[in-house]
Amino acid sequence: MSARLRLALSYTAVFVLAAGVLLTAFYLLLTRYVSINYVIEQLFGIRTRALWWLPPVAVVVLILLIGVGFALGWLLAGRFLAPLGRIAAATRKAANGSLSHRIELEGPQDEFRELADSFDAMLARLEAQVEEQRRFAANASHELRTPLAITQTLLDVARSDPDRDTGALVERLRIVNARAIDLTETLLLLNRADRRAFVRERVDLSLVAEEAVETLLPLAEKHGVVLEAAGDFAPAVGSRALLLQLTTNLVHNAIVHNLPEHGSVELRTALGDGQAVLTVENTGGELAPELVATLTEPFRRGAERILGDHAGVGLGLAIVKSIVQAHDGSLSLSPRAAGGLRVAVRLPAAPASA
Repeated sequence: MSARLRLALSYTAVFVLAAGVLLTAFYLLLTRYVSINYVIEQLFGIRTRALWWLPPVAVVVLILLIGVGFALGWLLAGRFLAPLGRIAAATRKAANGSLSHRIELEGPQDEFRELADSFDAMLARLEAQVEEQRRFAANASHELRTPLAITQTLLDVARSDPDRDTGALVERLRIVNARAIDLTETLLLLNRADRRAFVRERVDLSLVAEEAVETLLPLAEKHGVVLEAAGDFAPAVGSRALLLQLTTNLVHNAIVHNLPEHGSVELRTALGDGQAVLTVENTGGELAPELVATLTEPFRRGAERILGDHAGVGLGLAIVKSIVQAHDGSLSLSPRAAGGLRVAVRLPAAPASA
């Protein structure tokens, strides 16, 4: 039986049971506490010594109540279960691939409304995730196709010109292949962060910042960018390798998107309000807030002017965002008034007993 039929039968059973109890109580009251002959004589003008007419009337009344109770129960059950029908219809549409449909249930804030709102929120998140995955797959395919197409062109040219300098060809192929490998490894790192496939340990962000500065100091000196790192002890819980990758990406972006001369990058770490905070600020050109809000999207590059040949693959801040989310932290980007960018990473601080 359907849920509506079961509810209707339940309503009918309760309705008939209550009517039966009421009729029985009425019958007992008449037979035990009231002069039934007097009542009948006063009401109907009939002189009788028995209640032979009451049981058949009660049976007829109960039969009528069964029909009325079932009809009312059927209508009420249909009305109560109507939101479930809308939710089921939305579920079928979502199963067929239509994630843009919303229930938008109206009415009081009851259990059905709460269920419908939760389902709408889930559909919205799924739609956003699917769209993000589609866009990411399209961008990744485009980025990977470029080095492959360049390699194919170089090989075709070399085959058509046997006298071509093979040394230059090999060097060019090496550069293109290295970029393809970097992109592939970056995609794998991004997937690893999204799946949270790492072991958590106690990590001091101040030490991670110092290591990132030491690693990228030659690049900064090459382009005349001053690196400054300072701050307090800031312990967090997570993957040291991923947090080092996060810091390295932030510092690398801060260097290559800096002013051509006399630029600077500042790293600060702090501990407060139960959070370990890492802040990276760099000088540079003025950035519009609308552009800053999109910098964490995959394959989004912040500016056309980049120092040297370190353009990257457009996944630096996307990886930072994924690592921060995998560590249950928050990431904020804001343009500096004097030009450049300020990035703040906030992670849950490690407990003192960790």
